[in-house]
Amino acid sequence: MSSERRKPYPFDQIEPKWQAIWDDRKFFHAPNPGEKGFDPAKPKFYVLDMFPYPSGAGLHVGHPEGYTATDIVARYKRMRGFNVLHPMGWDAFGLPAEQYAIKTGQHPAMTTRENVAKFRNQLQRIGFSYDWQREINTTEPTYYKWTQWIFLQIYNSWFNPETNRAEPISTYRGTDPDGVRLAYVADVPVNWCPELGTVLANEEVIDGKSEIGGFPVVRRPMRQWMLRITAYAERLLEGLDELDWPEGIKLLQRNWIGRSEGAEIDFKIENVNQQIRVFTTRPDTVYGGTFLVLAPEHSLVDLIVTEEQWPAVREYRERAARKSELERADLSKEKTGVFTGAYAINPAINEKIPIWIADYVLLGYGTGAIGGVPAHDERDLEFAKKFDLPIVIVVQPTGDEPALGFTGEGIAINSPIINGLTSAEAKKKITSSLEERGLGKRAINYKLRDWLFSRQRYWGEPFPIVWENGKHRALQENELPVIPPPLDDYKPTGTGEPPLAKAKEWIRYSQKAMRETNTMPQWAGSCWYYLRFCDPHNDKRFIGEEAERYWMGGNKPGGVDLYVGGTEHAVLHLLYARFWQKVLFDLGYVSKPEPFQRLVNQGIILGEDNQKMSKSRGNIVNPDDVISQHGADAFRCYEMFMGPLEQMKPWSTRGVEGVARFLARVWRLLMTENQAGEWELSKKIKAVDATKAQQKLLHATIKKVTEDIETFSFNTAISQMMIFVNAFTNVETILLSAMRTFLILLNPFAPHISSELWERLSAEFGDARGDVTQQSWPAYDERLLIEEEVEIVIQINGKLRDRMKMPIVATEEELKTVALSSPKIQDRIAGKTVRSVIVVPKKLVNIVVT
Repeated sequence: MSSERRKPYPFDQIEPKWQAIWDDRKFFHAPNPGEKGFDPAKPKFYVLDMFPYPSGAGLHVGHPEGYTATDIVARYKRMRGFNVLHPMGWDAFGLPAEQYAIKTGQHPAMTTRENVAKFRNQLQRIGFSYDWQREINTTEPTYYKWTQWIFLQIYNSWFNPETNRAEPISTYRGTDPDGVRLAYVADVPVNWCPELGTVLANEEVIDGKSEIGGFPVVRRPMRQWMLRITAYAERLLEGLDELDWPEGIKLLQRNWIGRSEGAEIDFKIENVNQQIRVFTTRPDTVYGGTFLVLAPEHSLVDLIVTEEQWPAVREYRERAARKSELERADLSKEKTGVFTGAYAINPAINEKIPIWIADYVLLGYGTGAIGGVPAHDERDLEFAKKFDLPIVIVVQPTGDEPALGFTGEGIAINSPIINGLTSAEAKKKITSSLEERGLGKRAINYKLRDWLFSRQRYWGEPFPIVWENGKHRALQENELPVIPPPLDDYKPTGTGEPPLAKAKEWIRYSQKAMRETNTMPQWAGSCWYYLRFCDPHNDKRFIGEEAERYWMGGNKPGGVDLYVGGTEHAVLHLLYARFWQKVLFDLGYVSKPEPFQRLVNQGIILGEDNQKMSKSRGNIVNPDDVISQHGADAFRCYEMFMGPLEQMKPWSTRGVEGVARFLARVWRLLMTENQAGEWELSKKIKAVDATKAQQKLLHATIKKVTEDIETFSFNTAISQMMIFVNAFTNVETILLSAMRTFLILLNPFAPHISSELWERLSAEFGDARGDVTQQSWPAYDERLLIEEEVEIVIQINGKLRDRMKMPIVATEEELKTVALSSPKIQDRIAGKTVRSVIVVPKKLVNIVVT
């Protein structure tokens, strides 16, 4: 028995064949303007996947879900006459390759190359129509040269508040340009793990210990590169309004930016010529402020703490330094704090109030100080009760709620100049009063903080910066790329110095200057990769002007027409990429203020046990195994047939088998096996005209699949194609024209089988040109979908007794006449009196008899 007959159809031969043809003929290459084959008459469509980190484990079935969706859209748009840009590349810098280097000594670049080759092979095996000539890798010097170049543009810029945009630093007229640069150096508190010898993100710290290894983590100030993203807070908020993103993702972005309107109020410190500035969204409650709380790291703590309280303050600060910001901000944890021994003057009541420190106040948010109003803030109330601090009610609810603990808006009480005013009115009046007295001002605050942009790691982009006499300066563009030196030992130094500090010769830039030894975070390469895809081989610019204007063009603010990826990147990646795009836009390097116009998030595919796939659970499904058993087309179709793209759903092996059976029916609809076990075209296929019913089904299928692709309802598009195949199964004659149209509809979903069947039809009938991927998408005729007849139910005294087909334009009288003349009805009403005949047009006739 042949190998073909052991499978429902020979996908194991078809799929490699067509993948080789597509690669050899460069079917999916999108030429740039000015290049051979570029058609300027076609509109453009830029469809992009969030490019993956190539891990050693390779893909599991969850990864290609979004890739399959974008591939369907890309193939569909090409057939609709678009120039489609559909690229793929690798976000390849990252800690796993470095950790592997520490264990084995193998250079991370070698590990990365091996992993990329594995990922590429897996993606190609699924039959994605990527333009592989545009493949990029963030770890290649030809790529990160331009990452470093973009950093230099940010470094050499400042945000002009008067023009509300970035400008070259040469336009700054102040005396301290380093103080306003968009890229600057600051000593900031970080999560430092001495054992790992590196800084950790908040998410990598659990209960004061490192997620990897469980080693103690402390908060300590370190010199870090920062990007001044806060300057763009308002524009990042405003830009969301014109983007076609899920509202939930927009909300996450807005919450992360965290815009708050309120007032900054100055509290003078008793016996010290200093004041504490506090931001509050509720200046109307200032009369109820009975204490101040500073972040333990606040610079004024050392100045104001009394000798008596110093030991307690010092011990508390040491404890707070061992906690991550996530732990400190946990609302459910018990409040702790220490009195500094100092007092401030509440400017509203001109009375002194105690100053405390507490770890729930964070230095990076607002001013690092809060005014405690315990009657109207849950955290403050909990704190006041624990430490027996005064509580004064200053807002009276308008409803039945108790005033103590009320955080809403009501009527001001116990507040002399604003008593009786609504909260909204009171906010305005008290703020104006404070401004007149020089004790406060209206203010807008953001939760968003400047971006900590340096890492103490080896495997990342080196900064194009040198230090000389304690000052930093940029390298010249002709010195790029700055390539990390080879090391014999990739282990962290343990001192806080990055691994690059070990390369003594490399560090020495000149007799007087030393290279920066921090590296950029993994975010850097992914902030602009969508631009490089437009012009990946340009060695003169990060993107050519003509290529940028074309692929990022259009009449909307975002350049990429469709961006698909997981919700895990809903905040930071999207925010950082938008920030870089806006800086480049301000400086005139790009034509659009936003990178991504439409965003779609695919849901997570769970294991068959309804749990998230992981090695520890042993529930990972490898796409290679599925493809070997059922074929890439079955894998693609099942990923889309599982349910709506955005939903979370479990993998089902039986579900894959069901979709594989559907594709086998498609194959057997057009192919039969001869006595030698070879597949040949069915003799039933004939070039004859379709019946009305067949025309109607075909055009209904065209309409449904077209609309469902546009709305990402891929599962129901596949359902409609199943209905179509079932209708043509076991018929005497299979229509050539209908099958050709169907194969075009099927192609974006199952490109291999549709290409093979198209080729075989063309070889037999010889009247179609080109591959199926080069065909135009079919149009449907609405007139063929109009119902000419309708089934009418006939009832006697409300009970079903017969059915009849009638023209849809039939009148009520015609419906009555035909219903009463039905033999079945006449038999049942013989000898009875017809009292009335009720007609519901296009639905039923009910004959009432006695």
